[in-house]
Amino acid sequence: MNISLNYFKKAVLVFIVELLIAQTSGFIRHTLGDFLVVILLFYLMKAFSNFSNITIGIGVLLFSFLVEFLQLTFFLEYIGMQNNKLATIIFGATFSIGDLIAYTLGIATVLYLEKPKKLEGSDLS
Repeated sequence: MNISLNYFKKAVLVFIVELLIAQTSGFIRHTLGDFLVVILLFYLMKAFSNFSNITIGIGVLLFSFLVEFLQLTFFLEYIGMQNNKLATIIFGATFSIGDLIAYTLGIATVLYLEKPKKLEGSDLS
């Protein structure tokens, strides 16, 4: 398995930003954190796989939506982790439409940033 150091470095950078955001509260922590977490997952997947950007983007978005919708259930209680602070932080405690929007905007942003660049002067357009 080949590891893309470029994507891994991007993932580490986003992770550091996430750690800094975790020290705050309100909009920055909740909304910006959700926006960035899908970007972090995207870059981690790109670092360790050869899937296309769109495949990874859709996969990360579906995974994020699944986790968010599971917050409408008693999933943590079902797996016996309702009192585990780390599980609650990672999984989340409450469902939010705003989180779904943040995930979608995060994936749209990373897909835009990672789209193939057109060569200057080419007739490929």
